[in-house]
Amino acid sequence: MTINTQIEKLRELINHHNIQYYVHDNPTVSDIEYDNLMRELQDLESKHPELITPESPTQRVGASPLTEFNQITHRIPLLSLANAMNEDEIKRFDSQIKKGLDTDAEIEYIAEPKLDGLAVELVYEKGIFVYGSTRGDGVTGEDITTNLRTIPSIPLRIKDNGDTPEILEIRGEVFMFHEDFRKLNETRLDQDKSPFANPRNASAGSLRQLNPAITASRPLRIYCYAPGVIDGVDFVSQHQFLTRLPEWGFPVCPLIKTGFGVDFLIRFYQEAESMRRTLPYDIDGAVFKVNNYGQQKTLGTRSRSPRWAIAGKFKAQQVTTIIENIIPSLGRTGAVTPVAKLSPVNVGGVIVSNATLHNQDEIDRKDIRIGDTVLIQRAGDVIPEVVMVIKEKRPAGSHPYVLPDTCPVCGHKVKRPEGEAVARCGNISCPAQIKGRISHFVSKNCMDIDGFGVKLVDQLVDENLINKISDIYDLNQQQLAALDRMGDKSADNIIESIGKSKKTTFARFIHALGIRNVGINAGKILEKAFNSNLAQLQNSSFQSLNAIDEIGDIMAQSILDFFNDDENINTINKCLEAGITFEQKQSFGLNILKSKTFVFTGSLTKFTRNDAKEIVEGLGGKTTGSVSKKTDYLVAGPGAGSKLKKAESLGVTILTEDEFLELSNSSA
Repeated sequence: MTINTQIEKLRELINHHNIQYYVHDNPTVSDIEYDNLMRELQDLESKHPELITPESPTQRVGASPLTEFNQITHRIPLLSLANAMNEDEIKRFDSQIKKGLDTDAEIEYIAEPKLDGLAVELVYEKGIFVYGSTRGDGVTGEDITTNLRTIPSIPLRIKDNGDTPEILEIRGEVFMFHEDFRKLNETRLDQDKSPFANPRNASAGSLRQLNPAITASRPLRIYCYAPGVIDGVDFVSQHQFLTRLPEWGFPVCPLIKTGFGVDFLIRFYQEAESMRRTLPYDIDGAVFKVNNYGQQKTLGTRSRSPRWAIAGKFKAQQVTTIIENIIPSLGRTGAVTPVAKLSPVNVGGVIVSNATLHNQDEIDRKDIRIGDTVLIQRAGDVIPEVVMVIKEKRPAGSHPYVLPDTCPVCGHKVKRPEGEAVARCGNISCPAQIKGRISHFVSKNCMDIDGFGVKLVDQLVDENLINKISDIYDLNQQQLAALDRMGDKSADNIIESIGKSKKTTFARFIHALGIRNVGINAGKILEKAFNSNLAQLQNSSFQSLNAIDEIGDIMAQSILDFFNDDENINTINKCLEAGITFEQKQSFGLNILKSKTFVFTGSLTKFTRNDAKEIVEGLGGKTTGSVSKKTDYLVAGPGAGSKLKKAESLGVTILTEDEFLELSNSSA
């Protein structure tokens, strides 16, 4: 086999696995196997650079940072959709369609959830991705080709089924899954960066980075939903077009349906709104289109929107309220974050009274003041944020808000390092920082000490019973029982939880230490790289850390700085002397659950969700947070609700906790 043939076969295999993962949600190799294939291709291309092509999977990232975005004019305008704000307006839309087509017959529609992301256009020539752009004003968008190339679910070369068009333009929505977004924000918080307000802002901001390497680090996905110019293949309907897209390697939302008449539209609209909170990504409505392209052509377009489509919008997730005060809040790393105290207001079914203002730059940019009437928004489980100030309602005599130059807790001077947006209290003995570090250490994703809540931490620090994390293991029952609102039984339970926490994992302990820029995912990477050997990690060099995949310069330096501090080493040693040991990661040996998808619901009594996830992943399966037709098993504990009903309606196999344990133990 020639080198050229070997390279082509590797590219085809990698593209095949990308399609299986992103298009069909059916991975057929492990992450390690995929990484090995990519590494093999990279090695061959580095030895034979003359064989590198732009559409090779290795070329997703590599372009130099831009200084600005160029403009691209769309061959066919990317029109916006008219909105229907309620069921009556959806009915009116159906009536207008019938009138426009001069028929009383029921119209065939295609319906899909309206993704809350950023619209883009992908352009392919002879099957090769050549450029991509944002919607922009509908006529002209920004050239974000280098950033779109970094998204793994966007094919750089169309899967050739013998019908590749000369020109193919695909419209789609770039977005993030909630779980990916949560992990991204965890990483940003670990790096002392402001979290993104919601997945849509994170997606839009990621696509507009001038440095494509930053975009590549963000967990972006795409669902494709509409054609632009297509030269070489004809379609008669939207359904036919969407059916062909996965065959070419493009992901399509799995929830799209076709049906006849206005009753179908109303039913889908109601179903979409009810499933809104259970989906793994954000939607803000439902899109309805006349399915037949001939009928679409007859109906035509208005100046800004097509007549043959409409967006049924859900209830607003944005509301107005008043900022009653702005309070500086201190985090465990000394970061001072301004928090707006709001007049309580209902946002999407949740009463909100606080909103993050991120930092002084954000306050200045939006000109946020005490007393202002503001528009706030909330998405998923994210802390609400202030979108904008309604300045017409600003009270007379208001003044710009400036964060204090001293710590709101200890009075120490607050400094803002050059090049950073966050101001910090430099006093490591600041009670708020001590409380923050201890609260982090005992939290669920760290040492998981049950019953050791924020109020207990406050009491223990205020009473000077603990000042650092290792002091937790010196506490006794008498000290705890003597605290306010703490009886003997509660004290016994906490002492028992402290004892249980001593048997943990390397990854949890590293995360619990609160090393800047190091979260739970980084802890797992270090656990694997150093085989749970803490001494090796402590004595590692910058070069050895930086050589680990996913450990960059900033994280490597943070780890070095932490372990070069004598006080930190002393604290770690005291924890180890107290009896903390690391479990070796369980190896199940068999992949009896390979490619099986599990969802857990209800109040689990025989294991935690983290335990369940480790069992499933250890046996080759995966877990998700929502039930779909791709779910293989739903494990239902006491109190199971809507997920159980949905699983029953879809014919998903339902297991009790005991049945799940029996299934997982069949590997023994």
